[in-house]
Amino acid sequence: MRKRFGRNTGCSLMIFKIITLFLVGMAILAMFGKLRVPKIGQKLGKKTAHKCAKCGSYKIGKGPCACRKKG
Repeated sequence: MRKRFGRNTGCSLMIFKIITLFLVGMAILAMFGKLRVPKIGQKLGKKTAHKCAKCGSYKIGKGPCACRKKG
């Protein structure tokens, strides 16, 4: 009777080939992705964060700072 799994059946070699091909494919996709969209940050135009002149905290949105609101 033949062994189905074991060291000499070639099953581990086939799994190694599949994993290797998968990793090579992922590396190729990553290289094409970098070529297509090299620097996304420069395209979007990074803006510096705005700070309140009075209290120095970061402003979120277009409205006035929390220190200038009535309350």
